Amino acid sequence: MHHIKQQLSIDQVLAHYGLKADRNGRLCCPFHADKTPSLQVYAKTNTFCCFSANCQAGTGDVIDFIQLKEKSSKHAAILKAKELTGSGSNLVLATPEKEDLPRRAVLLRFWQGVQKSMAASKRAREYAAGRNLDWQKLEIGFAGEKLADSWNEALKKSALQLGLLHAAPAGKLEPKLKDCLVFPLKDKEGQPVSFYGRSILENSTSRHFYLKDRQGLYPNYPKADTTHLILTESVIDAATLLQNESISSRYSILALYGTNGLSAEHLEAIKSLEQLQEVILFLDGDGAGRAAAEKHEQTLQQLFSSLRISQVETPEGEDINSLLEAHAPEVLQHLLESRTGFFLSSEKEQEQLPQPQLAPQQPNTPAKESPLQADRWGLYYATSVALYRISGSLPQGLESLKVSLAIECLSSNRKYRSKPDLFEEKQVVRAAREAAEKLDLPVHLLQQGLEELTDLLEEHRREQIEKPKHKTSSPAASSAIMQKGLELLQKPQLLKELNQLIGKAGVVGEERTRLFLLPVALSYKTDKPLHALLQGSSGSGKTHLLSKLSSFIAEEDRKHFTRITESSLYNWGSYELQNKLICLEDLDGLKEEALLAFRELQSRGQISSSTSVKDEQGNISAQTRTVYGPIASLACTTKGEIYEDNLSRCFLVAVDESREQTRKIIDYQNKKAAGLIDAREEEQARQLLEVALGLVKPLPVLNPYATKLQLPEAAHKQRRLNELYQSYVQQLTLLHQYQRQKDKQGRLVAQKEDLLQAAHLMFDTILLKVDELNGPLRQFFEQLKSYLRDRDQEFSQREVRQALHISKTQLQRFLYDLMQLEYIQLSGGYGNRGYRYRISYWDSLEALKAQIKQHIENQLEKL
Repeated sequence: MHHIKQQLSIDQVLAHYGLKADRNGRLCCPFHADKTPSLQVYAKTNTFCCFSANCQAGTGDVIDFIQLKEKSSKHAAILKAKELTGSGSNLVLATPEKEDLPRRAVLLRFWQGVQKSMAASKRAREYAAGRNLDWQKLEIGFAGEKLADSWNEALKKSALQLGLLHAAPAGKLEPKLKDCLVFPLKDKEGQPVSFYGRSILENSTSRHFYLKDRQGLYPNYPKADTTHLILTESVIDAATLLQNESISSRYSILALYGTNGLSAEHLEAIKSLEQLQEVILFLDGDGAGRAAAEKHEQTLQQLFSSLRISQVETPEGEDINSLLEAHAPEVLQHLLESRTGFFLSSEKEQEQLPQPQLAPQQPNTPAKESPLQADRWGLYYATSVALYRISGSLPQGLESLKVSLAIECLSSNRKYRSKPDLFEEKQVVRAAREAAEKLDLPVHLLQQGLEELTDLLEEHRREQIEKPKHKTSSPAASSAIMQKGLELLQKPQLLKELNQLIGKAGVVGEERTRLFLLPVALSYKTDKPLHALLQGSSGSGKTHLLSKLSSFIAEEDRKHFTRITESSLYNWGSYELQNKLICLEDLDGLKEEALLAFRELQSRGQISSSTSVKDEQGNISAQTRTVYGPIASLACTTKGEIYEDNLSRCFLVAVDESREQTRKIIDYQNKKAAGLIDAREEEQARQLLEVALGLVKPLPVLNPYATKLQLPEAAHKQRRLNELYQSYVQQLTLLHQYQRQKDKQGRLVAQKEDLLQAAHLMFDTILLKVDELNGPLRQFFEQLKSYLRDRDQEFSQREVRQALHISKTQLQRFLYDLMQLEYIQLSGGYGNRGYRYRISYWDSLEALKAQIKQHIENQLEKL
């Protein structure tokens, strides 16, 4: 039969039936009603493929084409092909072709050899046991270094040609899959036609190996009566499920060859399953696995529109095999039963899929997703033959749509890259033609895909401009942890529970400060977000506090910067910073131009710049670039005196630099170094906080008590401080949204408790607004007064440095500031022998605290 295929070209077969392909190798498919050419002919391989979802022809060679055209058996088609070659019908079908015998014989000899090596190799068996693979139940071999030493020269030569062996540096022949567990990839008849190798040497760059001209499926072609098919990301994962009888008895299993390993052979095998009802994607729990699941869903949905496509939500960072290492085998069955549907052919089937049970406060089911999808790398759109990916942001001007485009062939995984302007018809046609030549795909299908992509991108950009998204994001999480997050938000003592959870997540001390900052960080979701400035000396732990708190916000909703250059904020995409939490490790490092843009984003919620652009003809014109907010922000500074325009927009928070806080931090560091603190428990607490905060939605808030509370008149910038206080009350109400009532307009109604809690948490920052000493300076002055209370009232710099453990530079800065504000004065001494100082103004911070506290409490009691 192989000899016939070599002699008979696909063009000869087409000519026999009065058919002819155009110059692009396409024609109207003769096997279904086809108005637009959808049958592609590949002259190099003498094969064909119909890309229409309405056709059952699929892919095949000259024999398959004749069989479909004649509506005959395989035997009759072979005889017909023999007749077309002019060689007569003298053919023996029962005997394998001579050209096929050597390959099959060599593959079988290799497979027998690796199976024996598996039984003899202790390290291979130990590795398999470590991966929870039962080598006695599964078909697993091992390719040792001396596998082919006993083979004769003819066998070695054939194995070398097939890629089973390769020449080692010393001239010795070694197995291509040396030091690998070997798994057979089988054809339709269940015979090994290729192999996959998984190295037992933990080399991060060389783990997975396939033979050249990879073919065959693992563990085999699915049975004809398959109704539910599981697709796994790797052969190891498929083997893991295969030995689980409760799963393998109910489902057929098929391994993909990596995230991009859904081949044409896989699709052809799936298409042949007439009783198939559902395809289940059980891929890894990471970004690549989720992106691959979305891509494969698009492919399967378009090719097999009547199928139910579902996905198993694999826990973050896990795969099928790793789950078995830390959990009982029943966890795999549980995850399968909890799978979610990507696409269903009817609403009735949607109801049949098991869904995770969430609390009744969950929003309604979202609308059907657009074919244009997004991930961390950009936008992408999938058709039946190719994946179109857009890297980077879209142009801001509406007059063009120049993009960084990559087109990936789904069957071969080859890619074509270009930078066309999709609004230019000539560039689109050229890109489709060049991609078709490189990827060996039909030009008309690629051009059609580009036109559809252009429409989707234009619609996506229009939606961004006309209706900016205020998304409420939550991390990819299991239904169980989401349920815990909802239960947490419904607890009566929510703030107390959150504070304890923050402590468990690794934030030491700072009990009031850390709880106060949490609603500030969460405000990024709202139209009026908040901002906080953490003030403290170098090494006081302010950056650590910022990093820990920001880790409770979903990664895609926060931006963490060490430095911002003068104009970089103007160069973001129009909506890339919208409703994001911006974290600055050091505000002192920003130059004035960057500070100006940052202030405008804080107060106005957008920044604009006029720039010059050059079109394709070289003409220069002006263009306005606008970056939209709003943003929430957390920033750190070591400066005591801060530019008033920066300070008035923020809550000012002084980091606790007391000895007691220092002891807490040192005690935590020592316990962690001694292994007394479980890092896994910290991460679990962080994940629960991230999930819970992700479930908070930016709803409108009504504060019926807004006019009945006045802040102290002594506070600086009362207008902005009052606005910050009212916004903070709204954030606390939002945080308690699962416990608050709504009015007729759907607004959350704030309670007296929200005002009380806001006043309590904001007390320190209100105090700093009233106090003319900044946070670090106030802390130093209180320590100085405490030290001198029972001693001689005069002091020297050396005495204070040693008593309070303060550096010379820092002490001199504090003393200078206090002298300028007339809190201390020189009392004697001179440069050579050192100056002596005396406190000239003994203010009472406690009295000030009591006065402000009484002022607020008196008003709250009247509510």
